[in-house]
Amino acid sequence: MQLLADYFPLLLFFVAFKWQGIYVATAVAIVASIAQIAWFSWRRRVSAVHWLSFAIILIFGGATLLLQDETFIKWKPTVLYLVFGAVLGVGKLVFGRDLLGLLLKDLTLPAAVWTRLTWSWVGFFAFMAIANWYVAFHFSLDMWVNFKVWGGIGLFLLFALAQGLVLARYVTEPTS
Repeated sequence: MQLLADYFPLLLFFVAFKWQGIYVATAVAIVASIAQIAWFSWRRRVSAVHWLSFAIILIFGGATLLLQDETFIKWKPTVLYLVFGAVLGVGKLVFGRDLLGLLLKDLTLPAAVWTRLTWSWVGFFAFMAIANWYVAFHFSLDMWVNFKVWGGIGLFLLFALAQGLVLARYVTEPTS
């Protein structure tokens, strides 16, 4: 259910794009993001990630609709990935913190593993930012939307699964 709620605006964006084009899809994504924030607020589970994503869709989606220029919405995922990677990188370099530890607070890992995990995600976000930029500005709008939705979700799931396999060796069963 959490995964569906997280990807709700993206999936509605895809359906609206196929049905009515980029401008309707952008408006739908903004409205769906508002609904998502309301849902998470009602459940008292709005995270900083949700607020950041909401702010970026409002800015880039709003610019797309106001200026009738699809370029802005194409930049949205790249900017979001770069911000996510920068937050993790700055957290580690400037504050000496592995911010993923806050998200995965139930997981106990050695410091070196948290560091590797953090830098793996920074690298992944950089890769995703570059990939989105490349597809957005070197392929058709339809290809970009398909990549943004299905390629993005698929790559995230594969990367998270790979991370889970690496971390599995550090998980210990509770002793009774």
